[in-house]
Amino acid sequence: MQAGTAIVGAGQAGAQVAASLRQLGYRLPITLIGDEAVPPYQRPPLSKAYLSSNMPREDLFLRPDEFWAKFDIQLRTQTRVTNLHLDESCIELDDGSMLGFSDLVLATGTRPRPLPIAGNDLEQIYYLRSLADAEHIRKAFAPGKKLIAIGAGYIGLECAATAVKQGMDVTVLEAQDRVLARVSGSELADIITEIHRKAGVQILLNTTATCFEGEQKVKAVTLQDGKKLPADIVVVGIGVIPNEELAQEAGIVCENGIVVDELCQTSARHVYAVGDVSHHPSALYGRNLRLESVQNAIDQGKAAAAAICEKPKPYNAVPWFWSDQYDVKLQIAGLHSGHDQVIIRKLDADCSLAIFYLKDGRLLACDAINAPAEYMVSRMLIAKGVSLDVDKLRNPDIPMKELLL
Repeated sequence: MQAGTAIVGAGQAGAQVAASLRQLGYRLPITLIGDEAVPPYQRPPLSKAYLSSNMPREDLFLRPDEFWAKFDIQLRTQTRVTNLHLDESCIELDDGSMLGFSDLVLATGTRPRPLPIAGNDLEQIYYLRSLADAEHIRKAFAPGKKLIAIGAGYIGLECAATAVKQGMDVTVLEAQDRVLARVSGSELADIITEIHRKAGVQILLNTTATCFEGEQKVKAVTLQDGKKLPADIVVVGIGVIPNEELAQEAGIVCENGIVVDELCQTSARHVYAVGDVSHHPSALYGRNLRLESVQNAIDQGKAAAAAICEKPKPYNAVPWFWSDQYDVKLQIAGLHSGHDQVIIRKLDADCSLAIFYLKDGRLLACDAINAPAEYMVSRMLIAKGVSLDVDKLRNPDIPMKELLL
């Protein structure tokens, strides 16, 4: 019997590869390897429902425990891959053993980017990436405590929203001149900033931390102007680094992630990469992308499984993201960079609108706040790549579905 498929990384992408292989009738062995002590789980709720204690731990897991045995998927937790021996078609594990493969999938994900300033080893300074991280932060949260979130991306803002609702004193520091600078336009940033400030969160833009102070636990954060902000808890969310080292050491082409084609194949034969770590081509946007999203992890997991089963289905999905903050459901379709026109569609409900980003009359992206119809139709319009009537796009009295005709 052939060695089968080894999947390095037991997150959303790796788990999807394993499940999709079996759904496609794959009969060879499947080994899913993860370095955490728990089976595959959802990451988005870690900074939302789970952090706020509104989601039971067992609801995080992607599949029930019996799923892995039922479909003959060997799940190896608390196991780390130390080397890829591609010439021998095997991988080396941290216990020194070797595991052979016919196909190899790298779903190694990303890790939080560290903040390299003095005092970063003090207690009560957290990065949120894993279930264990979320559990530590959740235990630390308590009414009256002072939280400083460094970075006004999804992680920082979602943690801020959760903390202020629990009666904490919250300050967000952002080095750039607006929140969500990497993923949205200035129009959305202004709206989200105002929502947080109304909720009691202090947002300091163009502000960087230069030092953490304290003896054993963090007590203050020093800013670039010398001001010291008292802190009981710090959450750092300043981006991530792709876990590409295993691939690099094996000679696989990497560039801000592991470079793959539309079938998720790397530069090495029978080796694939999926999820946050993959740097893949997008025909829609005419460039390579590395996306940190559940959508990308799931869709690429399916694409890699299809390629392994010799039923290729090229991946070219419209990127999408979401964030829950207070009673705001933010849904983003597409990528806004490069736009030359912005159209705002205001709806009747409070804080309900859509911001459309166009280039040469075609829709590139949509930021939808409590506007699910605008978001869903925008995904379809982006995929179609057709020129739009901007007056209809702006007019809330015209149903979005009419723009598809």
